[in-house]
Amino acid sequence: MAMRHWLTNRKRRRRLLRGALVVTLAAGAVYVAWLDYVIKSEFDGRRWTVPSQVYARPLELYPGLLLSAQDLERELKRHGYRASRDDQPGTYRRRAGRIDIQLRKARFADRVRESLALRVVAGSHAIETLRDAHGGELRGAHLEPLLIGSLFPVHGEDRIVVPPDDVPALLPAALKVIEDRGFDSHPGVDARAILRAAWANLRAGRVEQGGSTLTQQLVKSYFLDERRSLRRKAQEAVMAMLLEARYEKADLMNAYVNEIYLGQDGERAIHGFGLASRFYFGKPIDELELAEVALLVGIVRGPSYYNPRAQPERATARRNFVLARLAEFKVVPEADANAASKRPLGIVPRDAGGYYPAYLDYVRRELQRNYRESDLEQPGLQVFTSLEPRVQVVAERTVEEELARLDRRNKSKQRRLDAALVVTVPRTGEVVAIVGGRQTRIAGFNRALDARRPIGSLVKPIVYLVALETGEYHAASLLYDEPIEVRLANGQNWRPQNFDRETLGPVPLVRALADSRNLATVQLGLEVGLDPVARKFAALGLDREPMRVPSLLLGAVDLAPIEVAQIYSAFANGGVHHPLRAVLAVSSIDGKLLPGQPRERRVAADSGAVYQLNRMLTEVMTRGTGSTGTSLLPAGVVTAGKTGTSSDLRDSWFAGFSGSHLIVVWLGHDDNSPTGLTGSQGALPVWSRVMGAIGPSSLEQPMPANLEEAWIDYESGLVTEPGCAAEVISVVVPRGTALERMHGCWSPRFEYFTRRMRDWWRSLAD
Repeated sequence: MAMRHWLTNRKRRRRLLRGALVVTLAAGAVYVAWLDYVIKSEFDGRRWTVPSQVYARPLELYPGLLLSAQDLERELKRHGYRASRDDQPGTYRRRAGRIDIQLRKARFADRVRESLALRVVAGSHAIETLRDAHGGELRGAHLEPLLIGSLFPVHGEDRIVVPPDDVPALLPAALKVIEDRGFDSHPGVDARAILRAAWANLRAGRVEQGGSTLTQQLVKSYFLDERRSLRRKAQEAVMAMLLEARYEKADLMNAYVNEIYLGQDGERAIHGFGLASRFYFGKPIDELELAEVALLVGIVRGPSYYNPRAQPERATARRNFVLARLAEFKVVPEADANAASKRPLGIVPRDAGGYYPAYLDYVRRELQRNYRESDLEQPGLQVFTSLEPRVQVVAERTVEEELARLDRRNKSKQRRLDAALVVTVPRTGEVVAIVGGRQTRIAGFNRALDARRPIGSLVKPIVYLVALETGEYHAASLLYDEPIEVRLANGQNWRPQNFDRETLGPVPLVRALADSRNLATVQLGLEVGLDPVARKFAALGLDREPMRVPSLLLGAVDLAPIEVAQIYSAFANGGVHHPLRAVLAVSSIDGKLLPGQPRERRVAADSGAVYQLNRMLTEVMTRGTGSTGTSLLPAGVVTAGKTGTSSDLRDSWFAGFSGSHLIVVWLGHDDNSPTGLTGSQGALPVWSRVMGAIGPSSLEQPMPANLEEAWIDYESGLVTEPGCAAEVISVVVPRGTALERMHGCWSPRFEYFTRRMRDWWRSLAD
């Protein structure tokens, strides 16, 4: 009886075990099938997706270009050119002022140019001659467009996808030696490699080798997170074998080359050897040399630990270890490996090659705004922009240095200033540089596009433009810089004040603007009306009209720097509105240009009124609130601009333009706390340094036929002669305007006094 019971239980246990095994196998099969589905859908989707590559404006070289030999060499290095006698594309040779350049093959928006040999002779300030390889004179030639980023349409990461034909043969060979010697034969996992790595690490007393295959590393990068557990490792192994079963070894190696993590640039992850080659060496992957390939292969094991910028000695030792192994396994001759181990790392500065997240942010938004979504989903688009790397680098460096200077002055570590800057070419509306914050290489809150802050006195040129367009005002018209009280809709009284808390009485229009007199401006704005002022914002390019409240006349309107640049661009353009743009062209992978939204160019303001306004804005720079910034500009260069300061010194602004560029600068705190800086103390020095460094041309606009020039006294507005009074300036007024003259060459102060007495007497009579 007992024996029968035992046998019955034994049979039951066997059935249970078989059932459990079947269920386990079935669940395992389902799980493996699910992993296989994930691999096929995600791996195929990302493996063949090619990002849209974004390029800066190509630098045009021509005789007369203000570029010294030293400046040209700096630009070549920024483009990843190296000094060499090999005469290969991407190299140059310099002898004093002569530079021989082997230009790379390049694709532009409208053409493809083959590699080209150039001979450039440059002096201390400019290029003198430009010739081809046969000595023939050239009118001009372009460096290839500088790659500044990639927009990946599937998963949003920035990387450069390299096709197999562009990968140097040394790279996969080196990866196999260092990371996975059994790559060509194993099924995805390699038990011998795991044991070999464990023994090598045990002997060395530290981790020198890893046991994971390239395929396992690829799985971890594609599909898994950083958690470490037996379950996660088992999943990694299964997925690696599934990958090996589905795809060819060449496909897996190419995916690895384009996917593996190789470092960090702020918040941007450096994935793939294509992007890493640009990031570390400033050159395309097919130009990498032996020492450079060895370094990149070496840092695969620990991009942070072997970071060549932060840990150059550690990175050098790792590179030389890789070189020794390549020689040991006969991948390269021992002599070549020894020579390469003696070379410097050759890491380029972070600003070489260029990654400009604030500018790329603007490019993304413009693409979404002006191009069809279906067109943007195409793989491998080429986006050509108006970014000028030289200007961008100057702007970033200036912002960083000026903010550091102001921080030292304020001695505040808890609350540091931030900034935004926009540089445009008003004639075309092209945006050539954007700084979105003091951390210029980190993607994040873009203050240039999204920080809408009160603009303060930047609003005054709009008020004065509206007045000039009525035909009832001109530069010599009198305004009254006197106390004023305005009854608001809520029953309260608004009593604005001048910044210096003083009043000047009657002042000419030009002085009221140049000295940024609040009371005179409010008087003028109320006379011309709030409605025309608010409408003028929209006419000048703002996509909305501000609230019609009296404080609008003193800048109680929140704008982002890019919006200020759009408005001031119409001033610099003589009253013509050009929509700002960064994208010049977008071409498909086969070279066809994509259609975008047409750009509307229209008249935004009367050209005569704008000309008068601009002449007054030049007085801001010569004797007004912007005068302290002219010392940093080239001698004789005429510029126009305006300071802006919001209430309680919370925002420091300056917007101004030369004949070639418009720059808008904002400084402030993100929490809207006071900065203690006026526009002339904070934003103006940044503006002046950038404008002075980019080589501006003088503001020269043709005077309309209905205007004429007059000499007036700056303090009183009375017509006089040059040299007659202490402060005589040249202004323009409508032709035939009757202007009050000085009595001889009497003192302007006497004239001013007599005028005040006359006004006082008239007020008594009234």
